[in-house]
Amino acid sequence: MNVDQNTTVFKPQKDESKRVREIMEQVVDALKDKGYEPVSQIIGYILSGDPTYITSHKNARALICKIERDDLLQEMIKKYLDI
Repeated sequence: MNVDQNTTVFKPQKDESKRVREIMEQVVDALKDKGYEPVSQIIGYILSGDPTYITSHKNARALICKIERDDLLQEMIKKYLDI
């Protein structure tokens, strides 16, 4: 059995920090407006890929679908690690 010993390197398409942040601010605002807990709803969306976790209020569902989930995770991790 030949096992590849190389580590795969993840390379995001491009740095979209500002765009992701602006969209997520709008999504969080819409979720709060509708009385949802934004963190829980966003986690549901990220884990499942199901956009129905995000309200369509203020076009939030369509907005979040413009962001690739890996880009969203990248920005969240960068923010958490203060990178």
